[in-house]
Amino acid sequence: MHHKFYKYQGTGNDFVMIDNRDNTFSKNDTKLINTLCDRKFGIGADGLILLENDENADFRMIYFNADGNESSMCGNGGRCLVAFAKQLGIIQNKARFIAIDGEHEATIDENGIVSLHMKDVDEVTMKDDYTFLDTGSPHHVTTVENIADIDVKAAGAAIRYSDLYGKAGANINFVEQLETDKFSVRTYERGVEDETLSCGTGVTAVAIAMKVTGKTQSNTVTLVTQGGELKVSFIQNSDTNFTSVYLTGPATFVFKGEITW
Repeated sequence: MHHKFYKYQGTGNDFVMIDNRDNTFSKNDTKLINTLCDRKFGIGADGLILLENDENADFRMIYFNADGNESSMCGNGGRCLVAFAKQLGIIQNKARFIAIDGEHEATIDENGIVSLHMKDVDEVTMKDDYTFLDTGSPHHVTTVENIADIDVKAAGAAIRYSDLYGKAGANINFVEQLETDKFSVRTYERGVEDETLSCGTGVTAVAIAMKVTGKTQSNTVTLVTQGGELKVSFIQNSDTNFTSVYLTGPATFVFKGEITW
């Protein structure tokens, strides 16, 4: 099999993109997807995304984690897919697409900044030492001091595989406050099973968690990841209900190529 691929990254969260509107790429070949995402034996990426046709939207997003399994929503991946769709000429500066968690709308400007409308959040669980919520993917959020010293892979895995979340697990976010509306974030992602340079649904969860727990009073929050800065804005309708949630940041084309297997 022979396929053209494109590589994109959003604040260091990188993805293999494949135009699958002709349905020639197998969505059931877990081993192949895992190999393509492997940084030593394949192209290398945090995940693989297929762009497919959808009769009711501009396109459909099918997202796979680096382990080869189809996964829940990926915010940075969604932003990168919008940039990919623009490169393919499917859209101009606005997009409406379908992902595993439903319909999303997005805009992209001339500088490649993508603002993605995320799903509404209507439930937030607050505990003494963490906050849990689903922003398209499940996220555990905990505040720390000296975030640079955290062993994210070890500490994240310990929580991800704990009895707290069972077999399905969750993504684990460590957060340190920098300013009244600015936070440093490091994330352990399930499916990658390691720290990623950025996580879109993760920073979205962090922004909302910081508002719910009173760490910020702002409805627009800046999140500093290992790969760059993202902004999350929202409307808070009640203590735990958030709508008009937007994730905004750069989506950058890296390179394209062809691969045969």
